[in-house]
Amino acid sequence: MTHSPATGTGPDPTPDALPDALRDHLDAHLHPAARAWLRQALDEAAANSGGPRPAWELRVAEAGRRCGSRHADAARVLILYAAHADPATLARLYHQGSAAERRAVLCALPHLVPGPDAVPLVEDALRTNDTRLLAAALGPYAARHLDAHSWRHAVLKCLFTGVPVDAVAGLAARGRGDAELARMLADYAAERTAADRPVPADLYRVLDLAAEDLAAEVPEADHPHGKEES
Repeated sequence: MTHSPATGTGPDPTPDALPDALRDHLDAHLHPAARAWLRQALDEAAANSGGPRPAWELRVAEAGRRCGSRHADAARVLILYAAHADPATLARLYHQGSAAERRAVLCALPHLVPGPDAVPLVEDALRTNDTRLLAAALGPYAARHLDAHSWRHAVLKCLFTGVPVDAVAGLAARGRGDAELARMLADYAAERTAADRPVPADLYRVLDLAAEDLAAEVPEADHPHGKEES
């Protein structure tokens, strides 16, 4: 059985996947015109000619129209990677860009910024209620560089806003045995239950993880399965 270039056979890689995986995926899935456009955009980004607004930066904005919404995030990340965009450039593109462009900047951070220089961008995204932006902000870069206090509150915000906790990179590594996170989650569950409001099912997944080996330290929280959100 054959598949057209636009459909594919498996799940799409997330935009924070390794650039080689993104490139291979787009080569296989973009229509010929979009593939040719992307190759030109990547060549322009690699040349990175400078100027007040280099051509490759315009391509970041064009990616949605040229590659379609399904593939735009991955295309933007590849363009940023090809340009070796530095933290200052990423910050400028983030603050001047649309929500989609901001998402791409956040997804590109683990490939382009080895240290904590871009943490303010993650913190800015976490102040929004845009669920797709929140999910992008909690990728591998945040897992490595966001401080414990901010990271715990970001996990809790996922529960407030309905972002699946599967979007939180490094959740198991950072959350396991975290007594403070467990207390925050138990308190939130108790507040919701007392107000006769549903408790997100994801909360219990994270609470079980955070409370591992901490049974004597963390307030007990029942699992009212009948009140969980579907």
